[in-house]
Amino acid sequence: MAKLNTFKNSSGSTGTKKAKNTTLSYQKRSRTKSFDQFNFSEGQKKALKILGLFLLILAGLFTVAFVSYLFTWQADQSYIAQSNGGWSTLMKTTEEINDEAVETPVVENKLGKFGALLANQFMYEWFGIASFLFILVIFVIGYKFLYKRSILPVWKTIIYSAVSIIILSVTLGFAQDFISNTPHILEGKFGFWTNQILKSQIGVIGTAGLLIFIILTALVLIYNLDLKFSFQSLRNSNGDEEYDEEDEEEDLATTNQAHQNHINKVRDNTAQVATHTYNHVEEEVIEEEEEGDVDNIGLKTEPVEDNTVSLPLNTIKPNTNFGQNNQEIELTIDPPAPQEKEVVAEPALTVAKVIEEKPITANDLVEKFGEYDPKLDLSGYQYPTLDLLKDYGTGKITINQQELEANKNKIVETLRNYSIEIEHIKATIGPTVTLYEIIPKPGVRISKIKNLEDDIALSLAALGIRIIAPMPGKGTIGIEVPNSSPEMVSMRSILATEKYQKTDMDLPIALGKTISNEVYIADLAKMPHLLVAGATGQGKSVGINAILTSLLYKKHPAELKFVLVDPKKVELSLFKKIERHFLAKLPNEDEAIITDTKKVINTLNSLCIEMDQRYDLLKNAQVRNLKEYNVKFINRRLNPEEGHRFLPFIVLIIDEFADLMMTAGKEVETPIARLAQLARAVGIHLVIATQRPSVNIITGTIKANFPARLAFRVLSKVDSRTILDSGGADQLIGRGDMLLATGSDLIRIQCAFVDTPEVDQVSDFIGSQRGYPSAHLLPEYVGEDGGSDVSDFDPDDRDQLFEEAARLIVMHQQGSTSLIQRKLKLGYNRAGRIIDQLEAAGIVGPFEGSKAREVLYPDEYSLEQYLETLRKD
Repeated sequence: MAKLNTFKNSSGSTGTKKAKNTTLSYQKRSRTKSFDQFNFSEGQKKALKILGLFLLILAGLFTVAFVSYLFTWQADQSYIAQSNGGWSTLMKTTEEINDEAVETPVVENKLGKFGALLANQFMYEWFGIASFLFILVIFVIGYKFLYKRSILPVWKTIIYSAVSIIILSVTLGFAQDFISNTPHILEGKFGFWTNQILKSQIGVIGTAGLLIFIILTALVLIYNLDLKFSFQSLRNSNGDEEYDEEDEEEDLATTNQAHQNHINKVRDNTAQVATHTYNHVEEEVIEEEEEGDVDNIGLKTEPVEDNTVSLPLNTIKPNTNFGQNNQEIELTIDPPAPQEKEVVAEPALTVAKVIEEKPITANDLVEKFGEYDPKLDLSGYQYPTLDLLKDYGTGKITINQQELEANKNKIVETLRNYSIEIEHIKATIGPTVTLYEIIPKPGVRISKIKNLEDDIALSLAALGIRIIAPMPGKGTIGIEVPNSSPEMVSMRSILATEKYQKTDMDLPIALGKTISNEVYIADLAKMPHLLVAGATGQGKSVGINAILTSLLYKKHPAELKFVLVDPKKVELSLFKKIERHFLAKLPNEDEAIITDTKKVINTLNSLCIEMDQRYDLLKNAQVRNLKEYNVKFINRRLNPEEGHRFLPFIVLIIDEFADLMMTAGKEVETPIARLAQLARAVGIHLVIATQRPSVNIITGTIKANFPARLAFRVLSKVDSRTILDSGGADQLIGRGDMLLATGSDLIRIQCAFVDTPEVDQVSDFIGSQRGYPSAHLLPEYVGEDGGSDVSDFDPDDRDQLFEEAARLIVMHQQGSTSLIQRKLKLGYNRAGRIIDQLEAAGIVGPFEGSKAREVLYPDEYSLEQYLETLRKD
């Protein structure tokens, strides 16, 4: 016999209510214990309690001092003023004060001298009565430390109090002018002087508007103040009240109706589920709690407050029928069948989270080790200072008005003699040359003016008149006239400019100043090669020194290497001191600056090998140029075990190219043509200088790959056309006056002057610092008649690392000296001897130029058998 049990469900279910109460209690408990999330030791907890107690007492003392100051501020200020004021009187006795002041008033503050000084500092010197908010902040923090709970949010209290102190002080300062007979302790000096400054700048009305804006902004940010204003409330407030009451009643009725419909729908769904009949019933005895009816169980539901009703399906018993009668649902249970098994619910399927191993990417390596720093080996390197260079003047242009007027009159008169009238003439003054731009009247042929070049030079009695007809992009005709007193352009004045100091060019070269007195800086990496020509004594060597100096002042030794070729043996010898920092050379050479023609050929071919190796590295790294490769290597996305390394720029400078062409010819032209065609993408750039720009020296193959050309004064128009493809270089005035051709542009520049002692000082400064063990080593290159005689090696005098090097060579199947250097950390000379011993022992093949030696043993097993026979011998 089943017994009856009645369940009452208000606001959904009892379980839901318990869950809500549990959630609320958990939230309260979590807010209360947020301060305990920090693992303080017992000593620290005691210190916090003592600090909190101290802050609460301090807040009380502040309150006594501030409140007392409101009534005794006159006497307190008199005491501070007549006792020589300040906190220095706090530690003095009354007798000491009386000795210093004839008549010292008595302090009336309830906290004594300390209270008077404290209140005067906060309320008179600082923020006025807004200083009471400091008490609130101190009290809130002290209460938090002492009782480990917050009466107000600490950080919000600090921020809001700080904003309120400033706004209240300034507002009271503004209202001070409209309130008479009020002490200045209301706003303090901060509010008073802030208002004085604002009123002097934007006036009284502007200050009022600014204060209103700041106050409303603070209210909107803190309380989300709604600034809407209803004009209808001014016209008919009663009508609005009736309208609001009607709307409220209508909304309430609509809500109740929707609520009742939702409850009826839930009950219908429950009744449909309950009519389902089960075949197996579990025997169950239900204890009666209130009243008993053996046959029926009444499940009464009271009006539900919540919009949702939760009825779990597992509370419905098998073989039951639900009936609905108004607000009461009756549930009838048939007599259970004996000894039947319980229907077991199917277990829920839980899918475990798939854990994937996170691969190590470049970002992980950067986060773990940081970016690769190529400057780390010479982290203490100091760049040269400008004090090493001489200052030859201010660098400012002096305008000689009389000379300008005289030259203008002579130009106009000369043109007028040939019936050429001009409409306008303009002068642009440069350091050595002045440009006169003229606009002829309509109908004048430009070629007619161009043919008068010698006549204008005769009338001006000047050297090197150059006519530009027409000037590109200006619609004028330019006449360049040398100044009677040219200004010297020093290298120091160029390097000290902001344009050079803040440049982001890869290889910035400071060439000098243009005809408009602008500093001209070019990027050698964009040129990408430079061809320099000029007669003897016209400034070509100074230009080479200027290029080298400007690069030394901007680049780190890890970023740039020079290959210097000096057939004259004296021009570039000053840079020998920076060998361990910036120079590169062949592995078996003693001197880094190359003067022998045969060594020049080997160096150029070695640069070709370096170029090919760099292209292989770029191909493996899947990048297109040196800059992208180095960025990838710095971000640790390239593996050094695969041969990758940081690649510095290499600048090849040849001071006298004509001598090399005369002595070597094709042997020099071929590698230079290869480098000029291909090397720019891998960071190898060429600067070639010659004093004979003839066609047999600067051949068509070389000239085609040098789009940037720098011409000093040459002796003939033929040489000018050879170097620039146009005239003009023969009309320069010398002494550093030059023309730079970059594509279709032709720019006249006065070269920056750097003297030999200056270059020597810069080289000494760099050379005196700690450098690399040796110069940067280029790849090994041996000519057709090069190599060593392997028969001279004694089999008993093998290196200690001979067998280890042999295993390394066979394992990598690459017979190169650089592999032994890198893997075994040896110098070039020892690695070279080992590779020769391996050749003599028959493990690697003979030298094959730029290719790696052939490895004659396919695996380590066969090598070990051969090494065993060598040990027995």
